[in-house]
Amino acid sequence: MKKEDCFYLGKIVKKYSFKGELLIKLDTDQPDLYENLDAMFLDINHTLIPFFVESSQLHKSDLLRVQFEDVETEADADALVKTEVYLPLDLLPKLEGNKFYFHEVIGFTMQDKHYGTVGKIVAINDSTAQSLFEVENNGKDILIPMNDEFIVKVDRDNKTIIVDTPEGLIDLYLE
Repeated sequence: MKKEDCFYLGKIVKKYSFKGELLIKLDTDQPDLYENLDAMFLDINHTLIPFFVESSQLHKSDLLRVQFEDVETEADADALVKTEVYLPLDLLPKLEGNKFYFHEVIGFTMQDKHYGTVGKIVAINDSTAQSLFEVENNGKDILIPMNDEFIVKVDRDNKTIIVDTPEGLIDLYLE
């Protein structure tokens, strides 16, 4: 399994018991969707290794308490703390309407109601306070805030996102 075929589920943050149980901090708004998994992929030395789940249950709000097969001691568990956890993309719940996963819209064409075709979405920058669409237009990068008020329609069939940006925003990048 390759990392590009998976999505980041969370990170093992600490041991839970002396029997090898671990706590995974989930990076999701719907932790209950991941309570009864059969397996997870752990990123060990930049290789995704499958680990089979013996038992799991939600612990507090966004922590998943997991017992993996063959992880039976504190030492086994210690070796996995701070490891990132991944799942195959096909386990992501399907989103509809104007909701989307960041990886899903890479390659979509962005169109603005007033400006017309802005360009192709080449990346999502989520390292800032507000996530940004990175759109390529004839060799120039345009950053469009990922704001619900700007997004008019996500058209999955035509691989297009229609936005309504404030007047002059796109022109700032092209002048």
